[in-house]
Amino acid sequence: MLAFVTLTIAATTSSQHCYVGMNRKSTLFSHNNRRLKRECRSCNLGLEMTGSASSSVDQVPDMSKRMFLNYVLLGGASLPILTMLGSYAYFFYPPSRGGSGAGTIARDVLGREIKKKEFLETRKPGTHELAQGPKGDPHYLIVDEEGQLVSYGLNAVCTHLGCVVPWNAGQSKFICPCHGSQYDRSGKVVRGPAPLSLALAHVDEDGDGNIVFKDWKETDFRTNSDPWWK
Repeated sequence: MLAFVTLTIAATTSSQHCYVGMNRKSTLFSHNNRRLKRECRSCNLGLEMTGSASSSVDQVPDMSKRMFLNYVLLGGASLPILTMLGSYAYFFYPPSRGGSGAGTIARDVLGREIKKKEFLETRKPGTHELAQGPKGDPHYLIVDEEGQLVSYGLNAVCTHLGCVVPWNAGQSKFICPCHGSQYDRSGKVVRGPAPLSLALAHVDEDGDGNIVFKDWKETDFRTNSDPWWK
């Protein structure tokens, strides 16, 4: 009987030690597993970050190529536009030779310089012909009844709302097609709604035989008043 009790106590004690040992091992394994999981997650995160960085690095050459091609295409598309704008600016703002005192060379619709001698040889008396003048504005060159070039030119822009005023040979006056304003052969306003006469410019010839326009700063001979356009 005593031996049985002793054996039972020993077995129980041994079982308890075994259970405790197993619990400790289980706790240790669980702790190790959690640590391994954290390390694996850190490893995976590092791999993902490394992979992303590698992917970004791999994409840099492709992005650079695309940007380069975009710049090439943009430059190719801009060249014709810049050329067109340059031609437009040349037409409306023709260059003048010399300083401001040299005036502005008169040019035809193609931008060619107008030679006085050739102009008079090919125009009839009473001609009123448009030419490019100061600031690119259309100006009338006038040939008188004797076949000579009149010493002044007329800015063809209506003083009402800026329409170009054509010469009406049948009525011997300028008649605006927009609102009916009228000007006599000298450009003086004779009918509204235009409030002012057409602006004047001196017409002269330079050393190369070109017709030139020069600023009119004197009294307006048509109204005996200061020039409103000065």
